[in-house]
Amino acid sequence: MTLTISVPGTTDHDDWQRLYRGYAEYYGMPMSESTLTTVWDWIQDGTRLQGRLARDANGQAVGLMHFRAMPSPLRGSTVGFLDDLFVDPAYRGTGAVDEMMEALRQEARQQGWPFVRWITRENNYRARGVYDRCAERTDWVTYQLDA
Repeated sequence: MTLTISVPGTTDHDDWQRLYRGYAEYYGMPMSESTLTTVWDWIQDGTRLQGRLARDANGQAVGLMHFRAMPSPLRGSTVGFLDDLFVDPAYRGTGAVDEMMEALRQEARQQGWPFVRWITRENNYRARGVYDRCAERTDWVTYQLDA
């Protein structure tokens, strides 16, 4: 599969929203119009969060990813953090994720990030199979402190 991966513009809003709702549904997260507007505005601004939309050769939106710069104090430098990656279920297994991850790798090089980190759900076995193939699993355990 050959994808075109680009920053989503105003004409991409409906496709982005469809995919982002699918992502939220997968993780069982409620999605409000307010959240959609906030995230879309962040992507459009590009300073807090960067977004990419993947389209197939027919122009069909098949995936999205959101990532950002993240300070790494122990390194005294900035690394990348992948917040969200989602591929439409109809396009899973087509190589779309591999192309998206390669685009992310190129973005990291352009930004001067030595690497990009992300987290995923323990039982997200299908995605983890891809991640194990294209990236190195770290030994870090994630915790969350509720406010």
